[in-house]
Amino acid sequence: MRHAPRLIIAGLSGGSGKTIVSLGLARALARQGRKVKPFKKGPDYIDAAWLGLAAGAPATNLDQHFLTTDVLRALFLDRMAGWDLALIEGNRGLFDGKDVSGSCSTAELARVLRAPVVLVLDATKMTRTVAAVLSGLNSFEPGLRLSGVILNRTAGERHRRILADCIQTYTDVSVLGMLPKLGQNPIPERHMGLMSSFELTDLAPVLDALAEVMEANVDLAALARLAGSAPSMGEASLDIWPAPCPRGPARIGVVHDAALWFYYPENIEALRRAGAEVVEVSILADAPWPELDGLYLGGGFPETQAPALAANEPARRRLKDLAESGLPIYAECGGFMVLCERLEADGASYPMAGVFPVATRLCEKPQGLGYVEAEVVADNPFLTVGESVRGHEFHYSHCLQPDATGLSFALVMRRGQGMLGGRDGLIHKQTFAAYTHLHALGTPSWAPNFVAAAARFRQNRAR
Repeated sequence: MRHAPRLIIAGLSGGSGKTIVSLGLARALARQGRKVKPFKKGPDYIDAAWLGLAAGAPATNLDQHFLTTDVLRALFLDRMAGWDLALIEGNRGLFDGKDVSGSCSTAELARVLRAPVVLVLDATKMTRTVAAVLSGLNSFEPGLRLSGVILNRTAGERHRRILADCIQTYTDVSVLGMLPKLGQNPIPERHMGLMSSFELTDLAPVLDALAEVMEANVDLAALARLAGSAPSMGEASLDIWPAPCPRGPARIGVVHDAALWFYYPENIEALRRAGAEVVEVSILADAPWPELDGLYLGGGFPETQAPALAANEPARRRLKDLAESGLPIYAECGGFMVLCERLEADGASYPMAGVFPVATRLCEKPQGLGYVEAEVVADNPFLTVGESVRGHEFHYSHCLQPDATGLSFALVMRRGQGMLGGRDGLIHKQTFAAYTHLHALGTPSWAPNFVAAAARFRQNRAR
């Protein structure tokens, strides 16, 4: 039976402070010498990247929308091997899911993993009401283990004493910490959340400062004991990784730089397990690329790098030439934006690779946000016609081509926005680009199909 000490850091809503608390706790526990494995509930790349930096270990996303319960549990156990403690940051409010029943909520994840929940609660201008809130949360859904609370933004010693007395009098929830108000958010934010770690320097002092706040105001020993009290999870019931592709080896380039860096680590590992040699390449640098059999462009912030992308004409031309050669290219969100004719942002227009005869424009508000469900309706190298896929989208840009005549789409959206008219997944030769992000373990055909297409391209080129 596998013992995996674990706990979930949850909030009442977005903005409660759970991300800052999660970062500080991960850093503080790691500074104690514990091997902390961070997890992020939900389809999130930015917070997960910060959690990885704070803990000194790569973060793993867990989400019930695109992972079945068995796959989710198996992934959690697989990623926990060799680590002392799992710190799982929830998303949104504790019970907020994709429907009225709260499916895919942080509370549901806590039940799936049988994990104790620690609530981060903004106590601004509250005293006795905090106890009522905790009592209500404890009785709202059966099977939830609300084990502790960390009170955020407390005003002073008197405020903290009243809060503790009220919680102790009216509830059985342990007060694990009381945090003072921070003067400002130590990590700057932008339109998609926290700023990218690519854009900030000297991050260690920022994370260490958060750790020091937690060390001074949170009972870390009690927190670790709580994680250790989680029941044994048993062993994984299935093998989640793809078998090697029988067609032979293939080299797949993954664009990883300040423009494109949104990747689930499991997507890269699934490609390797399916038989790919994965190499990192950049569309910003001048370094030459090795010979490739396939190319993966993830999401990211091409809008912040648009002047550099526009100035790097050799890289843009290389992308267009590779697409025209029939190289299997898979692009998600930001990668799709790079493959368009142009990108409009901040009143300027920047030339992109021109693989697809469309453009994108950055907007002030999200143009697609949330879970996605789609049906595959056209042949492509990566997904099978008739297959239903689940993923997510999070983009502030929209496609500018109002007339879809002559465009070939692989996906019909059952949930989500997509690109144009409820469709997503533009196809050109062996290139596929979509706003939809997929998880390799939620769409298990994707990695084997990608590697098989790359291997075919390699074999055809050798002939």
